[in-house]
Amino acid sequence: FVRTTHGIVVFPGGAGTAEEILYILGILLHPDNAKVPFPLIFTGPPSSVDYFKEIDAFIAATLGAEAQRRYQIMVDEPERVAVAMKEGIAAVRAYRKQHDDAYYFNWSLTIEHEFQQPFIPTHENMRNLELRRDMPAHALAANLRRAFSGIVAGNVKDEGIRAIEQHGHFEIRGDTDIMEPLDSLLRSFVAQHRMKLPVTEYVPCYRIIK
Repeated sequence: FVRTTHGIVVFPGGAGTAEEILYILGILLHPDNAKVPFPLIFTGPPSSVDYFKEIDAFIAATLGAEAQRRYQIMVDEPERVAVAMKEGIAAVRAYRKQHDDAYYFNWSLTIEHEFQQPFIPTHENMRNLELRRDMPAHALAANLRRAFSGIVAGNVKDEGIRAIEQHGHFEIRGDTDIMEPLDSLLRSFVAQHRMKLPVTEYVPCYRIIK
């Protein structure tokens, strides 16, 4: 990630990057932020095509077209990324000037309390995540982000690894039409060796329950 107060450029990663993408989309999808300009660009080398293709398909299937409108994908196009970000930042500055907002901080963005609190990925918290089709898109994005946070913890964080060793897989439950795209995305991460360093064959720390 390259972050500024005026926009974000996202480079390919794995489950952790997906977590970050869902976090910012959860903020941008809040109804109060519908008209707030904020350039969000996914970019990287040619090898990142499959990663962003899977991310885009997952967002389309779970959060819908409105979420897709909040970002652009520009793979292997550094000049185009630079131009798009420059234009996006100009739009942000014009918006803030029009609304008497500061240039140095996103005062106009609504960031709900739940987005400002850490998620503790215990087995109970993971099992109780609500992943339903009838949820507002920004709330669903927030809970999907929490699901990825748990997966990251179970993959690479000491406390998460120990919890998996002691209690078994994290269980992620939800509507079938959300769980199937999630399962597909996670499988693509495994196939692309994006879950953790490919020292050995990846063993999932989670179980998708449809």
